[in-house]
Amino acid sequence: MSTSFHLRSLGLALVLAGAAGCSSPKTAIYEHENFDDSGTFSRDYPVSDVAACEAARRALLSQGYIITSSDPKLVAGNKSFQQTGETHLQISFNVVCAADGKGSNHSTMFANALQDRYALKKVNNSASLGVGVLGSVSMPIGSTDDSMVKVASETVSAPKFYERYFALVDVFLPQEVKQAEHIPEQPKADLGVPEPKAAPVADQVEAPKEAPVVPAAAQPLAPPPEAAPIAPMTEPAPAAPATTDPTLPAPTEAIPPLPAPAQ
Repeated sequence: MSTSFHLRSLGLALVLAGAAGCSSPKTAIYEHENFDDSGTFSRDYPVSDVAACEAARRALLSQGYIITSSDPKLVAGNKSFQQTGETHLQISFNVVCAADGKGSNHSTMFANALQDRYALKKVNNSASLGVGVLGSVSMPIGSTDDSMVKVASETVSAPKFYERYFALVDVFLPQEVKQAEHIPEQPKADLGVPEPKAAPVADQVEAPKEAPVVPAAAQPLAPPPEAAPIAPMTEPAPAAPATTDPTLPAPTEAIPPLPAPAQ
């Protein structure tokens, strides 16, 4: 009897422990915010805050972003991406430039991007048909309304995405500032969609370079040989008349004379 009681007590304790574990609250998302300065969203520039925001504005314009703000110390822009026929992605870029207290030619740029996802939503329409006895009856008419609905919104936190942007801002800094700070000239980077895409890495084999063809030294050409003079054509001599064969015997009868013509 006691053994059965202990087993029941142990089973009840396990059930209560499982229920307590399932009902424990999950860690809130804001608990993951450490508020540490990792340098992902900010960068220092050796120019004034107005000049830094102008470079930031030109960097976004060069990548097809639509600028929606006119404040000299605040830049806001957005760009749309059509991923598939039923999904849509929009990136909203925000840049704030502030003086950092080191002088009039030093400022800090804060940048963050927000990506919104939209999905195609289809809604079937129906019409009401009035019937005398039954009243109003709702019947589908076969038409649909298509609309893009926001399904997700998230702040872009990929460090590589912001590194490419800040490197692009360096390209649009004033030329004298880049020369004074020894900032190397870099090609304009492409921001693109802030999502990593797996792509096969192909070994790039450099094609062998052909040696340049060196033309041979020019040599004087020998004159063509002179043609032989053309001799005049001579007509062939007429053939000699055939002679009587001396071996034939002489005629034995006299040849009568020819009759004289009639007077």
